[in-house]
Amino acid sequence: MKLIVITPPTFFIEEDKIITVLFEEGLDILHLRKPEASAMYSERLLTLIPEKYHKRIVTHEHFYLKEEFKLMGIHLNTRNPKEPHDYAGHVSCSCRSLDDLGRKKHFYDYVFLRPMYDTESGLLTDYTAEDLRQAAKEKLIDTNVMAFGGITPENILEVKDFGFGGAVVMNNLWDKFDTQRDKDYVGIIEHFKMLKEMAD
Repeated sequence: MKLIVITPPTFFIEEDKIITVLFEEGLDILHLRKPEASAMYSERLLTLIPEKYHKRIVTHEHFYLKEEFKLMGIHLNTRNPKEPHDYAGHVSCSCRSLDDLGRKKHFYDYVFLRPMYDTESGLLTDYTAEDLRQAAKEKLIDTNVMAFGGITPENILEVKDFGFGGAVVMNNLWDKFDTQRDKDYVGIIEHFKMLKEMAD
């Protein structure tokens, strides 16, 4: 099962170093998501990440970055719901229900299904285990559907069991690094390695 990491919404000094180590440790795909940021800052971050990893990065904003940095592709969401009219290449998108998933999944390279788990309780939110198993049986959930929302070491094996092609991690990973206090990022890397081992 793939492991996808979404960047935190704001930039911080050590971000390029952490992302580079995550790729070195086996990160499959990085989603660059900086909803309020100027394109200039995303460009700067991309120039600091080794070029060999650019083909494993998907951008949520400033779609021209895909060509300029030879990125993997673009991701559509409520802020940016349509690809540029002359665009050709990888496109992913977010789905917020099984019905939405049924309508959209065939048009995209892969899709996120969200929200999966409540971040506080760790319980499934909008779906029951039976819903998800039935969706997998009907081939609605398959290797091109990625589970997103509240993914932790406690539920990642369940995600795999439901038949998802990947797990999308955000807060559970970045919460392991305090940009104000932490001097090194060993904790976040160790946490990623544990998630990666469970996903594989």
